[in-house]
Amino acid sequence: MPLSAPKTLSILRRSAAAATAVFVLWLVIAYQLFVNVDPLVLHRTDAVIMLGGAGAERLPLARQTQQDLGIPVLVLSHTDTPGNAAADDVCNSTTFPSRSLICFHPDGYDTRGEAQKIADLVTQNGWTSITVVTSSYHVARAERLLEQCTTAEVQMVASHPGFLPSEWLQRFVLESVGLVDVSLRPECRQDAP
Repeated sequence: MPLSAPKTLSILRRSAAAATAVFVLWLVIAYQLFVNVDPLVLHRTDAVIMLGGAGAERLPLARQTQQDLGIPVLVLSHTDTPGNAAADDVCNSTTFPSRSLICFHPDGYDTRGEAQKIADLVTQNGWTSITVVTSSYHVARAERLLEQCTTAEVQMVASHPGFLPSEWLQRFVLESVGLVDVSLRPECRQDAP
């Protein structure tokens, strides 16, 4: 027996209200995970590592963090991509070997490749703790990958890009999917904490 028009309308209204509530809840959670991520306290670590990407605000923050905390080594992801031009310029203009700067090319030019290279650097240099600088929307996923790849203590520092609301919404979607992906497909060592 078909539903009456008032019952159908009532079901549609309840469905729309439920979908709206789920969307608003996701927005609140996404805001907390991808925007409101600043640590309460930072401490000195063995190295400051800046992840590559289209965040021009990352390099100045990485340098400031290094200076403020007195961290001896700055590590830059060198990607030769337009969004990473400032970090790439630093790497291209430095004479190596350098005691205070390390540049690396990640495999695959993605966060998984960076996490694997960083794990190698941690092992090679005997670091027990690292400070990683990336854009706020990227902190949760990057931290999860790094913790899967290394036993070093990982301290995250978030830079804050000046995105429009539509750009934030796009990042919320991409990073939500990415966070699920790194949880379902762990990288590096399966036994890392």
